[in-house]
Amino acid sequence: MLSEQFILIGSLLLFISIIISKTSNRLGIPSLVFFLLIGMLAGSEGIGGIYFDNPDITQFIGIIALVIILYSGGLDTKWKDVKPVLGRGVVLSTAGVLITTVAVGLFINWITGFSLIQSLLIGAIVSSTDAAAIFSIFRSKNQDLKNNIIPTLELESGTNDPMAYFLTTTLIFLILNPTTSVWSTILLLVQSIGLGVILGVIFGKGSVKLINSIKLHIQGLYPVLTIALAFLTFSVTYFVGGNGFLSVYIAALILGNSHFINKKIQMQFFDGMAWLMQIIMFLTLGLLVFPSQIVPVIGVGILISFFLILVARPLAVFLCLTPFKVGLKDKVFISWVGIKGAVPIIFATYPIVAGISGANMIFNIVFFITLTSTLVQGSTIHVVAERLGLSTTKTEE
Repeated sequence: MLSEQFILIGSLLLFISIIISKTSNRLGIPSLVFFLLIGMLAGSEGIGGIYFDNPDITQFIGIIALVIILYSGGLDTKWKDVKPVLGRGVVLSTAGVLITTVAVGLFINWITGFSLIQSLLIGAIVSSTDAAAIFSIFRSKNQDLKNNIIPTLELESGTNDPMAYFLTTTLIFLILNPTTSVWSTILLLVQSIGLGVILGVIFGKGSVKLINSIKLHIQGLYPVLTIALAFLTFSVTYFVGGNGFLSVYIAALILGNSHFINKKIQMQFFDGMAWLMQIIMFLTLGLLVFPSQIVPVIGVGILISFFLILVARPLAVFLCLTPFKVGLKDKVFISWVGIKGAVPIIFATYPIVAGISGANMIFNIVFFITLTSTLVQGSTIHVVAERLGLSTTKTEE
């Protein structure tokens, strides 16, 4: 009976989320907010009364979802669009994440009782952007952006999560092992990124050859094969010490820009899977949150949120894009599109699972920052683009 109830509740939550996502597009608010709110309403302190307090399961669901979402994003990314903005995108996704982490960390350490390393940990958790969340708004309004802004944001959002993941897990390791040297940490970073890139290229090229040569008799097995390759890419890279998320994105980027069997069908399949994973991930995160625990951190959460939006993100963007020929309006808009998504909330479960002191407060602060960023930035992106004169009508290819 319990299984049937779980299926009923799960299907209802999915159905409600999909229906409400149509409303979110019309209002110009990313679906993330509604998915989270539905999860919170269904949770133990909401009208649904579903008790869920398991960060381990949430983290597992988050990893599964992120692999699918990053893989789908890589498949959809056109190399011809990304190539002209490769330099600026990579700098934003690496140095930009680091600058944001340090700026937010120092600010948190200044205004709160958190230690410097705990403050930097929070900064790392909220350092990545979820620019992909805004594309649905522009698509629904048939809008495009000038000056290669969308490819820049696509590349950044697809490649900055691995850097944020590395910083988050490294800082947790340093908290648990305070005698670790700075030099070994730098070597770990080089190893993580290096192996992530190398194995991403190997698995990407290998996937193209395998999919085109295996000759499956059942057409429906091709997407299943591709899913297996995606998770194999992540897991093998992870177990040899590389960044699995980075390798997944690179492998998908190579596959998506190559010819392979049933490409159109598989692209559509992964697009649908990515949306399913986002909904499941956001609902799960909403269920994990206890609203009563968010209230005490609202004050400090607002301060950190607005520092992140108005100071840290613009600082990172302007410093990173200074070497490139990027106009002032473009920099301002990219600064405003530092919207946070589900990734920071997922990363916020890592300190809880690791048993870090103050981890629950860190999670609640991160959740509030994410919600604030999504509401403030996500609902105003279209307006800001219009005011800066960067919005154009999208032309069909």
